Amino acid sequence: MDSQHRHGHAIVIGGSISGLLAARALSEAFERITVFDRDELPRSPAARRGVPQSRQIHGLLARGREVLEQLFPGFSDDLAEAGARFGDLQSDLHWYQDGLLLKPGASGLIGAGASRPLIEHVVRTHVASLPGVTIVDRCDARGLTATADLRRITGVRLRVRAPGATEAVAYADLVVDATGRGSRSPVWLEDLGYGRPRAECIRVRATYMSQVYRHEPHHFNGRMGTACAAYPGTPRSGFALVQEAGRVVIMLGGYLGTQAPRDHDGMLAYARTLATQDYAEIIRTATPLAEPVKMQHPASIRRHYEELDRLPEGYLVLGDAMCSFNPVYGQGMAVAALQGLLLMDLLAETREELGRRFFNAAARLLDTPWGVVAGGDLRFPEAEGTRTARTEQFSEYLTRYRVAAHDDAELVTAFLRVTNMLDDPSALMTPEIVARVTAGWLKGREEDEARPRRVTAR
Repeated sequence: MDSQHRHGHAIVIGGSISGLLAARALSEAFERITVFDRDELPRSPAARRGVPQSRQIHGLLARGREVLEQLFPGFSDDLAEAGARFGDLQSDLHWYQDGLLLKPGASGLIGAGASRPLIEHVVRTHVASLPGVTIVDRCDARGLTATADLRRITGVRLRVRAPGATEAVAYADLVVDATGRGSRSPVWLEDLGYGRPRAECIRVRATYMSQVYRHEPHHFNGRMGTACAAYPGTPRSGFALVQEAGRVVIMLGGYLGTQAPRDHDGMLAYARTLATQDYAEIIRTATPLAEPVKMQHPASIRRHYEELDRLPEGYLVLGDAMCSFNPVYGQGMAVAALQGLLLMDLLAETREELGRRFFNAAARLLDTPWGVVAGGDLRFPEAEGTRTARTEQFSEYLTRYRVAAHDDAELVTAFLRVTNMLDDPSALMTPEIVARVTAGWLKGREEDEARPRRVTAR
């Protein structure tokens, strides 16, 4: 959209990935966009306090990378130039599900291994170069301002993070909350008389501990990484991914209160209980480049703003502020990118009833990634969340699917297309796929019954 069609001022609260992507979307429709963030933003890739997960393992799913490239032409080249590792998500990554290696093969799904600080830095560099965009750091959002009848949000109350600073108001035609999991929007909207959105939770009490090591070419036999998921009866997981600057990151996770130790010997013993020895081999032989960092994820939370009877005009919520996923599924940045693209498309149509239109469409967008999380986490009987007969039936089907996918690369590709948000879960239920799953599951069950039993430590 050319400058003569852009008008008005938009404010984005939060300068992380989702906030930056919101600013990119708004730049097509607004003359001025101001992004406020409470942190002092680094001038080069670096972890920061306001992104507590920034030192954990990160990567980009295929769909997320594609959308970021669409929003920022040249994004993938910039990431590659900074050292990110790209690869086929099936042939260049090994996936262990329910203790079985899913059959490798060429999927055509290209993902990226890169640290969170690097991805955010590349995105922020692109956004900062957009006409009309200003990024202001060290500035707290303290609340909203509204018209006398409270029907429209008119701005944000701010306080600069400096000694003696006083509160000020920044006015805008649209305010977007992208402050993440700790969003104050439910409280702010309730204070204005709109009520709180219903919050849906899936509680698994997960803990993730990541450590960076020096990468050697022989790690993973040249692949970009290995993922090993937890499953009922085995609440331990692992993920390893090659990233920029000659690094490989090892993540050891646990569900339901299970936690990996932080000392070398404890980590090594923990890693040896997993279905693959890839993690243990790196921990045993590679040089650590930083201390291990732990992150806790008590629950995934989805806030249903689309269900509110009334919504104020001039206000949106997106990213983790709307839906915060279990990070082990790697969907957060891809969902933020898709929401940015959605916002841009809606603004290209009209600004009328933008909030209602965005929240309704965003809810539909979230159904697939939220279903992936629910299907994985609610398999654990101890996990807390809403279960339905339909989700239980689909979960049982996916258990058989994983067994069949151990020997069927096409099933693995179809599964990865769903988890990468390229296909709807219904793609896993076509007659041809169901027939392959049934045949593969029966074969796998026969092989399992003949396999010697191994006791897994907890």
